[in-house]
Amino acid sequence: MISKKQIISDKDFGKIHFVVRRSARNITMRVKEDGLHVTTPPYRSITALLEAIAPFRERLRNVCSEVKPKPFDLNFSIEAECFRLKLETSPLKNFTVSMRDETVVIACPAHADFTTERVQTLVKNAVMRAMRKKAEEYLPPLVQYWSSLFDLPYNKVTISKARSRWGSCSSKRDISLSFYLMLLPAHLMDYVILHELAHTREMNHGPKFWELLNQLTDGKALALRKELRMHRPVF
Repeated sequence: MISKKQIISDKDFGKIHFVVRRSARNITMRVKEDGLHVTTPPYRSITALLEAIAPFRERLRNVCSEVKPKPFDLNFSIEAECFRLKLETSPLKNFTVSMRDETVVIACPAHADFTTERVQTLVKNAVMRAMRKKAEEYLPPLVQYWSSLFDLPYNKVTISKARSRWGSCSSKRDISLSFYLMLLPAHLMDYVILHELAHTREMNHGPKFWELLNQLTDGKALALRKELRMHRPVF
């Protein structure tokens, strides 16, 4: 039997992450950037789980090729509704980040070799810092706006680098929002914020929560949730 969490190497996915959950009734599989994530009920062996994965390998490999991020090069850009970014060459020796006409510009030295892991990491970190900075400027005032409009008070807002969830709300009404929200269309960004603000009154996902969120979104809560789940950010 596998432990609560276990990772094995795999020729197709790089790594398979197994997680045992007592509440799980079925085996579920999800492809992420770091490999295949498998959630399983207790008392399954690695052999049994690999046999369960086998019929789906080809389809999962295709999903993996779509999910795996493409390497950065000078053609990389982000054209989200609330966040724009591009790369360009620079005569300088170091990477620099600046703002130009509401667009974040990452200036890359002309000699930068994008085939190296070092340059890929430098650019990735620059993009993440730019998104965090923009999120810290943009998201807290937006939370304050919706909070005041619907009389849903909260304690504070923090910006995180979470990728597994867009946001969260604690029992103390502390709201955490991922800076990856900057890649969403504005109406989905608003939905995530309203979702977390609804938790300041209803801390679970019961009928009263969805009734409240429907009121906040003109009856579109489930449609917006479905659209958010289908959305694939460019970064």
